[in-house]
Amino acid sequence: MSNSEISKELLLYIIEQQNYGVEYQPIVSVDTKNVFAYEALSRFFDQHNTSIPPDLVFKALHHSPLTLHQVELAQKKIQLEYAPTDHCLFINLDQDSYFEGQLGTEAESNNAYVTLFKKFKGELVVELIENSEINDAKMSLQMIKSMGAHQIKTAIDDVCNEHSMLSTMVLERVDFIKFDRLVVQNKANESFLLLVSALINYAKASNKKIILEGIETQEDLMFAKELGVDYVQGFLFKSQFINVRP
Repeated sequence: MSNSEISKELLLYIIEQQNYGVEYQPIVSVDTKNVFAYEALSRFFDQHNTSIPPDLVFKALHHSPLTLHQVELAQKKIQLEYAPTDHCLFINLDQDSYFEGQLGTEAESNNAYVTLFKKFKGELVVELIENSEINDAKMSLQMIKSMGAHQIKTAIDDVCNEHSMLSTMVLERVDFIKFDRLVVQNKANESFLLLVSALINYAKASNKKIILEGIETQEDLMFAKELGVDYVQGFLFKSQFINVRP
């Protein structure tokens, strides 16, 4: 297996054996240090129970939208089933998966993910992957509308990622803005931080909450506090991990 792809044989094994797992990464309040929520992260394993980077799995699955939808939906069922019940749950949803799960033309009532999410008893926030092309932004806006029709909050993920564009309409309509770990990695870049600070000021003025990812050290945590974000997330905080085997 290369660093950029996985073999068809391994992908088929993961799918057929449903060698899945889920990691619940805490999202922590900067002010109180208490856990505010958990983000459910997909995990996959090979024949030797070795973890496979999820981005490689999803990259391979994008060649078959229907298979992508089937795996994504199976992951979401697991993530909701084992989720901590005493905190808000953030859950990622790929735009292509969402629309592949669409039955008919009424997105608010006939989508497999909306149907699943409505059954969840706790508070749920759906994270939309930051768009890399205009069509992604259009799909994100439709998803936000659909989730809002069922009082499901939304977040935009990976803001300030170097490979993503930023849709101002998507930014305006979500409840949470999640900054990519690239912000922490560029904490010495004064020019870059001017843009970050402007987005934080916008979030505060529009009653949105900011989450900063990539927090691994106490120094990172202090940086987050200086920035003025609301919540942080990263390896500094202990995750809950569940390996689900058939």
